[in-house]
Amino acid sequence: GFDILFFWVARMMMSGLHFMGEVPFRQVYLTGLVRDAKGEKMSKSKGNVIDPLDFIEKYGADALRFTLAALESQGRDIKLAESRVEGYRNFGTKLWNAARFCHMNGIGGSDDLAPPPATLTLNRWIIGETGKAAAAVTAALEAFRFDNAAHAIYHFTWGTFCDWYLEFIKPVLLGEDAAAAAETRAVAGWVLDQILVLLHPFMPFITEELWHALADDRESDLILARWPVANASLVDEVADAEIDWLIRLIAGIRSARSEVNVPAGARVPALVADLAPERSVWLERHRDLILRLARLESIACVPSVPAKGALQIVVDEATVALPLASVLDLDEERARLEKAIARAEKEIRGLEGRLANEQFTAKAPPQVVEEARARLVAEREGADRLRAALARLG
Repeated sequence: GFDILFFWVARMMMSGLHFMGEVPFRQVYLTGLVRDAKGEKMSKSKGNVIDPLDFIEKYGADALRFTLAALESQGRDIKLAESRVEGYRNFGTKLWNAARFCHMNGIGGSDDLAPPPATLTLNRWIIGETGKAAAAVTAALEAFRFDNAAHAIYHFTWGTFCDWYLEFIKPVLLGEDAAAAAETRAVAGWVLDQILVLLHPFMPFITEELWHALADDRESDLILARWPVANASLVDEVADAEIDWLIRLIAGIRSARSEVNVPAGARVPALVADLAPERSVWLERHRDLILRLARLESIACVPSVPAKGALQIVVDEATVALPLASVLDLDEERARLEKAIARAEKEIRGLEGRLANEQFTAKAPPQVVEEARARLVAEREGADRLRAALARLG
């Protein structure tokens, strides 16, 4: 933290110049001060000292290391909460399970820097996304933005690779097209290798273990592996546009179902109107994926969607309607949403009044004021989601 600026950095600089006649270092990175979860400085008298060995024993060194990097925002101290360490331990578990899935499906490691040849849209897309992630992580590390680097590899690994790509390729791996399955195994193995390399500075132990577990004939340890090259030519704009649309369609349907409490296991029909010709081709190509991942009974293109009795989602120029009368009491759901909106608006008014009170903002502890502001933002966002859900019901 900054408290060692004089005791270490300045004295080392003076000593180097005095005794050696040269500047000992050109760049120094000082982390923010690690505080407790409430933002208070740790001290034995307060009894809020966090022993990192306790966290390492409970969650592992990788989880703690990643947490500190992810929270290291320049110019701000670190509020170290156990829940954050636990969350990043879960991230490590997610990575381990993804690697196990790959291993069980014949996907191994690859020491090649260049991606394997790819013809399938899904594979061309993930290669481009990997290139984007490598560029983002590299740029952040070179700028000493360790938090941005950690967030970039986290979201790519958990979101793009695990939540989407691995789900997309399951039918391909189990399908009868041997060439498509072989290509997909090669691409997935290459992407997982890139993830391990990019993640290694943050989680060295689990990544080194997985590096050797995925291939028995590695030329060297992961710590000696070549860093991925950020290559803009890896991005396939055609594949990128198609899979981006597919993800937004599925995510939009999932989100809308969740907002109005459609039972998770309920399969509902979907009606699509005003779909562009190009996207009609995409819809047919990925029909089975959409039905499975959006939990739909069927999906059909129609001239127009019903104005009432259906949940509506807009994706670009198209409108998707989910008739829900068979699985949901629409009047009851509207009443529930209206009550929830009223409660949220009451809470928002209370928080706005509290924060408008100068005595509160001046006299209350900074942490309490900050928490009230955060709650206000969360309540406003929640109210907006509820209003959107009500509007979708028509």
